[in-house]
Amino acid sequence: MTRVGLALLLAFFSRFASSTPPPPAQGVADSHPTLVFPKFAPGQPLHLVAYGDTRFTDPSITGVTNPRVRQWLAQQIGEQHPQAILLTGDTPFHGGNAADWSVFQHETESWRTSGALQLPTTGNHESLGGPIWIENYFQNFPEIERHRYYSALLGSLEVISLDCTQPSGASSGQGRWFAAQLDHLPAQVEFLMILYHVPWMADRQSEVFVGLPTKEALALREILEARLPRIHARVIVFNGHIHNYERFERRGVEYVVTGGGGAIPYPVLIRGGGDLYRDTGYPVYHYLVVDIANHKLHAVMWKVKDPEASSLEAEVKDEFAVEADARVANRAAQKHGKVHSHPD
Repeated sequence: MTRVGLALLLAFFSRFASSTPPPPAQGVADSHPTLVFPKFAPGQPLHLVAYGDTRFTDPSITGVTNPRVRQWLAQQIGEQHPQAILLTGDTPFHGGNAADWSVFQHETESWRTSGALQLPTTGNHESLGGPIWIENYFQNFPEIERHRYYSALLGSLEVISLDCTQPSGASSGQGRWFAAQLDHLPAQVEFLMILYHVPWMADRQSEVFVGLPTKEALALREILEARLPRIHARVIVFNGHIHNYERFERRGVEYVVTGGGGAIPYPVLIRGGGDLYRDTGYPVYHYLVVDIANHKLHAVMWKVKDPEASSLEAEVKDEFAVEADARVANRAAQKHGKVHSHPD
């Protein structure tokens, strides 16, 4: 291990040394989709982007984020003209700081110009900087209609976003709500994407030194896995928190850690055998482009080739594909345009 690598690794560990007490839980165990976007019809092709850990803040601050790379990635995403952008958390550096959110608005202006739907999840940095953070969060993401955790129905895709700042156990409000959502997925849903900032699976390095996944993350994973035999959709879980890229498959579920949006990179020096991403290149600033069409999902990870180059460019460093359950695809074709609840 190099001296630089060790220093970065120790900095990574120190970030997890303390935690902010979670705010009170919201909500009732409602089984219906929280948000329905009728402009997305069942069977309609979808073009999405997923990424996170950007830490938007004053561009003069360079110790905790790389403003040049962050701005370039945000611009590249805008040029993708995605229909929706899935954000895995730590969007601002300090969520209680209105100035950080202003930088976010400025640097991602192209997203709104192209009309992209923004579907976020909370990260630990959202809750930094004072209690005003939650109001800042809601004001910057009006599409989620003041829901700290929610489900969004986009035709044949459903996105469930969970709140890492709230309790997640099976008996918690969020845990009960999550279970109810999984028990009643609309029949048209071919793919289910789950957003949660803290990884539900992680490399051995994070398990040993910083206790990832956390008990809260594991509780949510257990709720999901208990229902997998009855879930008709294919499931992809997007996490962040680790400022790198990792990908796992467990019990038919794809787990993707995408935390390369600009925050200070973390080295993954020990990639366990379960990590499907084996490239040793570092740092791993990146975003994912996800396309859904003809009952298939195809995801591509675009990595910044050389963050120090005079002109930045990205290259494909990973990709994976998932096919919808044939029975669901057939049913969706027969019931085009209708929403039906999956039976208990």
